[in-house]
Amino acid sequence: MENWDVAILGAGAAGLFAGAEAARRGRRVIVLDHAESPGEKIRISGGGRCNFTNRDLTRQNAPTRFLSENPRFALSALSRFTPADFIARLDRAGIAWHEKHSGQLFCDGKAVQVVRLLTEDLAQAGGALRLGVTIEAVRRAGEGFVIDTAEGPIAAARVVVATGGKSIPKIGASGLGYRIAEGFGLRVTETRPALVPLTFAEQDLAKTAPLAGIAVEARVRHGRTAFDEALLFTHRGLSGPAILQISSYWREGEAIEIDLARGRDIAAELAAMRGQGGRVALHNALGRLLPEKLADFVVAETGLSGRLADQNNRALEVLAAQLHRWTLRPVGSEGYRTAEVTLGGVATEELDAKTFEAKRVPGLHFIGEVVDVTGWLGGYNFQWAWSSGWAAGQVI
Repeated sequence: MENWDVAILGAGAAGLFAGAEAARRGRRVIVLDHAESPGEKIRISGGGRCNFTNRDLTRQNAPTRFLSENPRFALSALSRFTPADFIARLDRAGIAWHEKHSGQLFCDGKAVQVVRLLTEDLAQAGGALRLGVTIEAVRRAGEGFVIDTAEGPIAAARVVVATGGKSIPKIGASGLGYRIAEGFGLRVTETRPALVPLTFAEQDLAKTAPLAGIAVEARVRHGRTAFDEALLFTHRGLSGPAILQISSYWREGEAIEIDLARGRDIAAELAAMRGQGGRVALHNALGRLLPEKLADFVVAETGLSGRLADQNNRALEVLAAQLHRWTLRPVGSEGYRTAEVTLGGVATEELDAKTFEAKRVPGLHFIGEVVDVTGWLGGYNFQWAWSSGWAAGQVI
């Protein structure tokens, strides 16, 4: 039977990063994955450019930008390996990058550059990468572990579970990491798709289907949480960054409120048009300020009709309220098929925040998305992968 110091399950962002860090410390490391290619989620992220971190992340704002039963759990790792640390690694490797907005950093070239950097770092440090390996189970064997695979058992003194969540099953995502945790008696919180488009019931979709493809700058609110980002109407409901962000907070049966003309006063703009001659039909007047199909939808929802000149201030306020405070109840989401991440995971109370070792199972570590730490859209989840992988790599 093969015997390694460290076996890392999952050749994604967290697993590859942890593997290289541990191998640099002289540990005999093997990284296993059932996929035929490493870092698939990195490769497809950010439109193929990899939104690899967010430079706006700080120790002060981190608890508000990560969802978890204990949002402060992530602070130790995030403060010890920061966005600046990862940027420095890309700079040393000659990987060019740029900032889009809100601190979101992307590669100038293809995301495969980042995958190549991670696999080369692992190889240069002496670590092994084995792909196409089906992992069946992990079990205790004396003071270490045995990983049962379809190709035979592998022994390791320590095991790091970096298998990710259930999001995007077409690239091989599964709940393996959660099953391993539960097999050792560790608690796993409720998991659900996050950073995912929301869907409408048929009666609502009948009204909004003609809007598919229209994008606007919006503010989307759920309770006290709001995001100012782009919103996109789809054939199934709503998408775009603002919707993906709010999806992590929304639950079935709950309402969201949307301002479809963020930062504008549509009632005032229409009143000004009315004062300059309002013979134009109301929906055509609004269509000068918004995409025409969206204007038609908003007017129809209010029940107003006639010319702009015929609308009093109260009518314009009703129209503006429909536009700026559109309240709706999505029926669901597009699920793990299109979700960027999985919300929930191995409960943070089960893990040491500095080493990611299970408190009740010495030698067993969990890092990355499999843990109950989920970041905002915009590079936060990759930074969590780098930070948690780095932290574990210092001790395994």
